[in-house]
Amino acid sequence: MGLVRLSPLLAASGLGTLAVLLLARGLLSRIPGPNPETPPALLALQQRWALDPERRREAALLQGQTTNQGWGRGPLAAVALKQQELWQPLLRRLPNEPASADALYALAEQQPRLRDTLLRRWPAHPAALAAAVSQPGVGPALHLARYGARWPGAQARISGACRQARANQRQQLALGLAGIGALGPARACLGGLPPQPQVALLLADGKPAQLQALITAHPASAAAEQALRQLADDPSPEAGSALAGLPGAWRDHPAVRAGAALRAADGSAALAVLQRWPADPASWELQWQRARRDALAGRWQAAQQLLAAGGPRLKRTQPVALQARRRFWLGLSAAQLGQTRQAQEHWRQLLRQHPGGYYGWRAATRLGLAPNGMPAPAAAEPRWTPLNSADARVDQLWRLGQPLEAWEAWRSARRGQPPTTSAALQAEGRLREAIGDGWAGLGQQELAALRLPPGQCRLQQLIETNLYRPRQLGPLAAAARQEQVPLSLLLGVAKQESRFQSGVRSVVGAAGLLQLMPETAAELAGRPLSDAELDEPARNALLGGRYLGQLLQRWDGDPLLAVASYNAGPNAVARWLPNGRATIPELWVEAIPYPETRHYVKTVLGNTWSFAKPRRPECA
Repeated sequence: MGLVRLSPLLAASGLGTLAVLLLARGLLSRIPGPNPETPPALLALQQRWALDPERRREAALLQGQTTNQGWGRGPLAAVALKQQELWQPLLRRLPNEPASADALYALAEQQPRLRDTLLRRWPAHPAALAAAVSQPGVGPALHLARYGARWPGAQARISGACRQARANQRQQLALGLAGIGALGPARACLGGLPPQPQVALLLADGKPAQLQALITAHPASAAAEQALRQLADDPSPEAGSALAGLPGAWRDHPAVRAGAALRAADGSAALAVLQRWPADPASWELQWQRARRDALAGRWQAAQQLLAAGGPRLKRTQPVALQARRRFWLGLSAAQLGQTRQAQEHWRQLLRQHPGGYYGWRAATRLGLAPNGMPAPAAAEPRWTPLNSADARVDQLWRLGQPLEAWEAWRSARRGQPPTTSAALQAEGRLREAIGDGWAGLGQQELAALRLPPGQCRLQQLIETNLYRPRQLGPLAAAARQEQVPLSLLLGVAKQESRFQSGVRSVVGAAGLLQLMPETAAELAGRPLSDAELDEPARNALLGGRYLGQLLQRWDGDPLLAVASYNAGPNAVARWLPNGRATIPELWVEAIPYPETRHYVKTVLGNTWSFAKPRRPECA
């Protein structure tokens, strides 16, 4: 009788346990996919109990558990097999996954014919580039010229193949060499052959006579368009003569008209160019240069008129970063003309749309929302963020803490083609940085911000979040504490000087995170330092912080003067001081006679403001 009564209890207990398990699995299915910040306990829970087998695989991969797991036949299975170096099963089961390129490379040691399969199937994959470098002959060299001329050892292979290549092949080899800046080897590779248009553009290297010859010889080519814009941007007399010698049709090009309007005595020609070609980059540069010239001369009404020109098309097409500059100076022009409310509205709108950077800082300062001196110390490093590459496989691998696999999948999908849009630049830049190519990676993210068109607010937020993620935080924070220099300023200088790469050397010999000259570093350290010592992040940051501290002390804490001195030297800055520094600081910056220093001051202090704390645009 007792057993009879017990059976319902056991059944109820079993049903209760089953209900709890089903409830747990249901809750797990609603949790977002795991990422590198998911707590280990939750990863273990998802690996064991998630209803979705893909979720279980993701959790296992994040924990580094590639065995004792059912991986199926998808992309994650390929990654798991690769990490276990199970090359034959990988190639047999998943030949269309990028990880199979590594299998082909490994198996080609015993089966050389597989190298041809690798180059054909995965031409831009790093494994294919490594295989091509290891092979002599014209074919592998052509492959490198097209898909990976920057790969270690590729330049020597390409140059060496020129002697055996046919004429049309030498054009391709020369294009690969010229594309990485090896102009001398590219000319030698051509060996007297007339270069094709794109090769000719690279070999011209900005020289006006060669650009003119290219335009004349290939007027219908895309290279001729690029050559013309380079000529129009060149203020030298040689470039002016080259432009004057071009056929008449070229003289009605927006870049040529903009160059002529910039040199004109008044602003009427500039307004005509802006009205006719408001969406052309040459018009945007013309607008800024003429308005800057008017502002420096105190012609505020003329500056305001130029900055307001262009109409709706300019606002729809001009990159966000340039719109921030234009809006700030519209505000400053209005303020100088006594239009206080209009000035404040310009600056408030700027802070809604582009609150970071140099112009965000100056707008906030003008509105009384920021100190005129140095911003507050930098915040902690931000959390992990998605890649948003628009490639589901790449994004999944990134989310699962597999940046190398994501990078290889990205390169393979794009067949090595360089990114052009801001979305692609930010994705590739972050991938490069994650695999150790920080110099190129951060540079691509900077370019993404500069090119970003209006109307992509979420992408703007993502770019700025990652662009101003503190790097080298340990040594820079320690230096900031010891030398009593704002951490945000050290981060701002390091980003501009070295992109946080400790082994960077400038053409004049400046070294390390903060690009110290050896003589300056020796003076700060009290003794000469070896190259290895200069490259040490902690030592370089400490000495750079010490030098910045001395400059801040010399200029009574003024960041504009201190940062200008870091680039041009304090003696040069002392000569510039009478130029209106106290009344209109922004105009003083624009009056700096060295264009490099002018750009440097704005960039470093824009970095500093953005590193101080997250400042992101407001998105609807």
